[in-house]
Amino acid sequence: MKKLTVDEKSINQVLSELLSRKNSSYDEREAIVRDIIEDVRVNGDKALFSYTKKFDQADINKDNVRVSDEEIKSAYENVSDEFINVIRKAIKRIRAFHERQRQNSWFEAADGTILGQRVIPIDRAGVYAPGGKAAYPSSVLMNVIPAQVAGVDEIILLTPCGKDARVDERTVVAAKEAGVDYIFKAGGAQAIAAMAYGTESIPKCSKITGPGNIFVALAKKQVFGSVGIDSVAGPSEITVLTDGSGNAKYIAADLLSQAEHDEMASAILVTTSKKAADEIEREINAFVPTMERKAIIEKSLSDFGYILITENMNEAIECVNAIAPEHLEIITKDPFTTMTYIKNAGAVFLGEYSSEPLGDYFAGPNHILPTGGTARFFSALSVDDFVKKQSIISFSKEALGTMHKDIECFAENEGLFAHKNSIAVRFSEE
Repeated sequence: MKKLTVDEKSINQVLSELLSRKNSSYDEREAIVRDIIEDVRVNGDKALFSYTKKFDQADINKDNVRVSDEEIKSAYENVSDEFINVIRKAIKRIRAFHERQRQNSWFEAADGTILGQRVIPIDRAGVYAPGGKAAYPSSVLMNVIPAQVAGVDEIILLTPCGKDARVDERTVVAAKEAGVDYIFKAGGAQAIAAMAYGTESIPKCSKITGPGNIFVALAKKQVFGSVGIDSVAGPSEITVLTDGSGNAKYIAADLLSQAEHDEMASAILVTTSKKAADEIEREINAFVPTMERKAIIEKSLSDFGYILITENMNEAIECVNAIAPEHLEIITKDPFTTMTYIKNAGAVFLGEYSSEPLGDYFAGPNHILPTGGTARFFSALSVDDFVKKQSIISFSKEALGTMHKDIECFAENEGLFAHKNSIAVRFSEE
């Protein structure tokens, strides 16, 4: 990890380097993704199955692309009862949190006018679940449950399969427990294209959510506009803010919990205490050799791991708000007061027993969060992402009559005389 002393003069320079996680091969990958999307858009299942064979070495066709009832039954038989029970406990907590996000339609009538807003769920949501190196049933729950709470009519899930044409059984169980209607065997950019445009086997969706690799992220970016998306997620990241009062071993463990995601993950410590910085660094160095994903962690920490030491808490908070981290742990003497100064963070964890993995799996709030500094203007995935809001307007002649001249004046000053006429014609006899 890079250890830097940050002051007001150098903070922008440091953060510019810190937040520039760019991949030089993005342009090349964007071109590859663009070709895949267009192929699937034009050729449907034929292209989808061809890419599945090419990238996943699996023989998929219209007869086996959907996970069957027999495969679902087999998944339940092979996944431990203990894990199924854990999934069910997590679902209760996640659903309870998201139920509080529901909004109701409303209408207001007064003086010949009716104004209101209808809250309507989208008709079909497509959820992407990663496969390959790792399965993330927790992400399945986090994407599906808010859609279900929102009242989405149909929820489908696409996820890569293995060479044997079978989907990770933990993913299957999580999907069925959460309430997915259909599970399909397709991954990568081709799966995103299938959900965006529809194929003979995959129904067209109104919105696509869920994490994935760089090809999935670029595909979501490219199909946006033809379909809604949650966000273009980048590599995972964590920032820990401490005044030196926290347990160094705990903080080190929490930083490593995100560094193990992939080589481009970012783990950042921001502290006002050089002593704490040194202690946490020693604990990190002691932990790393014991980690199963040691190589990934070492690469992540080497490239995107930082220890930032500030002169005071005001500068530390300025650092955090500039970083706008996906996950922020606040481990200070009074974390609840510190929290009030944090404007930019996807999810905030307060106190040394609120470790970030708690939010990944079990706390209840959504773990699909803005990355790469986008917490400055994006929020966590929520029920709001799966509804549309219609404005309702109804005026009587009398109500319109009280303001028609004002509207005509507005239209005339914008040079839109047909707009003016649309109002004026209703009062021409007067």
